[in-house]
Amino acid sequence: MIVVYSSNDAYARHLAVSMYSLFEQNKNCRELVVYVLSLGLSEDSLKRLEKIGEQYGRKLVFAEMGDLKDRIRFQADTGAYDLSIMSRLFMGEMLPDSVEKVLYLDCDTVVARPLGKLWNMDLEGNIIGAVMEPTIYQAVKESIGIGREQPYFNSGVLLTDLKQWREKEIQKRLLEFWQQKGGKLFASDQDVLNGVLKGQIKPLPPTYNFFTNYRYFSYGDLIRRSPSYKAVTEKMFSDAKRHPAVIHYMGDERPWIAGNLNHYRRAYEMYLAQTPWAGTPKEKGKEAYMLAYHLLDYVTAVWPEIRWIISGKLGMRVAESRAKNRDRQ
Repeated sequence: MIVVYSSNDAYARHLAVSMYSLFEQNKNCRELVVYVLSLGLSEDSLKRLEKIGEQYGRKLVFAEMGDLKDRIRFQADTGAYDLSIMSRLFMGEMLPDSVEKVLYLDCDTVVARPLGKLWNMDLEGNIIGAVMEPTIYQAVKESIGIGREQPYFNSGVLLTDLKQWREKEIQKRLLEFWQQKGGKLFASDQDVLNGVLKGQIKPLPPTYNFFTNYRYFSYGDLIRRSPSYKAVTEKMFSDAKRHPAVIHYMGDERPWIAGNLNHYRRAYEMYLAQTPWAGTPKEKGKEAYMLAYHLLDYVTAVWPEIRWIISGKLGMRVAESRAKNRDRQ
């Protein structure tokens, strides 16, 4: 199994948690190599991460990407997100040509079950496999040419045919699409991947990229909002809630923020305690917001329409606000 992560130094401890959980849950995997696309990881972080690999006897390969602006070559605006999220678009270029298949994982994931079945899954001629995200705004889908009846996928877990990726010059097509959109899209890399690879993405079971706030959504409401989600059965969805294979801390209720009440937070905390970053204090200052967010989770379970209204009115505004705050830092 060949796994790829990308990280800057600010996310190094989250990478450590995800990587530790990956190694722990896949002890029986005969070969497991991890490539890390580094965006300025410090020497200290590199040494700490290498210790985790050594502990499990696994090979880690770090590939420094430098300043992504030098690779993109046009004016780009990732809005609420750091430019580093675009690094996954360069997998084919950064990894050796001998690597023809990879599993990409976001740093804000925890592996809770073995991934052998996922790794051996047949992509059936598709370039990537990914999990559908039925809660994406319809306006976002429309902006990249995807209709209401068509699926939209999350980019946090990508099973990738890197051989096809290179042969079909996917990296070039992704960058061209992004440039055509003015270098600015709501979900940046995710929108670019969905826009370019429409019809070439195999839907993966939600257990392999379970978004933690989906615990509070009902299956019926999700398929009403996104008819294509019927490709996921109700049993697949309920099984993912109970026993996710990959937990994705997507959304604001992150387990490293003080006051969060994320149902799946203990998985992150358990693995953090095993890494060289053990004891890192949680980020303070958002306790009231975390409480409000968690209350909204419970409102979602009873009156899902309330969440849709709030998300529809505030979602874009929150993203724009975060972008402004990030620019001031």
